[in-house]
Amino acid sequence: MRFILLLACLSGLADAPRAATLSDSGVLLDRIVALVDDGVVLRSELETQVAMVTRRLQEQGTAAPPESVLREQILESLIVQQVQMQRAERLGISISDEQLNIALARVAERNGFNFSEMPAALAADGIDYSEFRDQLRREMVIDALRQRDVMARIAVSEREIERWLEQYEANRGNQIDYDISQILVALPADATQAQVAEVEARARDIHARLLGGEDFAAMAVAESAGQQALSGGRLGWRQGAQLPQQFAPAIQGLSAGEISEPVRSSSGFHIFRVNETRGGDDTVLEVQTRARHILITTNEVLDDATVRSQLEEIRDRVLAGESFTDIAMIESEDPGSATRGGDLGWNPPGTFVPEFEAVLAELQPGELSEPFRSPFGWHIILLEDRQERDTTDEVKRRRAIQAIRASKLEQETELWLRKLRDEAWVEIRGG
Repeated sequence: MRFILLLACLSGLADAPRAATLSDSGVLLDRIVALVDDGVVLRSELETQVAMVTRRLQEQGTAAPPESVLREQILESLIVQQVQMQRAERLGISISDEQLNIALARVAERNGFNFSEMPAALAADGIDYSEFRDQLRREMVIDALRQRDVMARIAVSEREIERWLEQYEANRGNQIDYDISQILVALPADATQAQVAEVEARARDIHARLLGGEDFAAMAVAESAGQQALSGGRLGWRQGAQLPQQFAPAIQGLSAGEISEPVRSSSGFHIFRVNETRGGDDTVLEVQTRARHILITTNEVLDDATVRSQLEEIRDRVLAGESFTDIAMIESEDPGSATRGGDLGWNPPGTFVPEFEAVLAELQPGELSEPFRSPFGWHIILLEDRQERDTTDEVKRRRAIQAIRASKLEQETELWLRKLRDEAWVEIRGG
């Protein structure tokens, strides 16, 4: 049942709201269980999710919590999804069919079959292809919304990068990846001391029950307020260096199978379980390219044909002996590289947009490309060199930036979701 887990990883949530339905005889077949701002959550959505999550927990061998607890958790997830989807719609965030098909093709590839075989493969697991597409599209919309609202706000300073690198070097021999699960016992916004004490007591009770042998995944489904609660609280693999500083000491002190003491954050009290650990070599060798380019964009006056012709003339001038660098400084419209004569520096694969990468991959050192188009405009590329380089220091810096952003992302996302939920008008009519 490979797609049961896949669906849970994507979002674990149901179709967009539909109007309440009646049978031919006028019998009510569906009803509203929650009003959420301008939208609704229907009972059919809730029932679908209860059945799917129950089935997934059975597939995982995880004991399900009492049905009333499970229904409450799932209803809250549907409400939060509805709030996010409405915000995305207001902001004009959408996913095109082309973007969706690319994502579906990747899902198919990861599961070992072709895109064209996906409907039949899903049907074999009892999953409707149309519903699967809708669900993945919603997850992609929500991800795009979070990138806009959360990731875009996370800044990384030079001092943070320096501290990360210092810590990395100090622990060079002990870099470990952790497969982590979490139970979050949430604190309300602006919690009073009494509320903090109450939530801490609840977290310590959960911790004691876990040490007494209760199943962590089942406890997460029943008790956790984290985004991954319905997946047993599993956060997946995290590099040790990516762990938030406030959580790192608790997690890095654990061996596989061990559970941390409750750790306080602004979101609440976290209990972590290390499911598995693995190490890794930090030496990185990459085949990098060094290239220059000239970019010219179209406008109301210059159409594609005119710009292409201009670049063909520039290419002829370079082939005739003129300096690419000098021409780029005058003609290129790329503000990032024009002042350097079009120099893009050394870059690993995947740095540029696919159209640029494809042309770059076909060039030999010293070769000049034909004019081509990318989303940014029209280019010609001069490939100066390609070589395998020890990029350990560069990769460490990139990892530092990614790790710092990742360490902030989860907590920022929790706070952002809480704010959206608190600001939403919700009326629950029963589950």
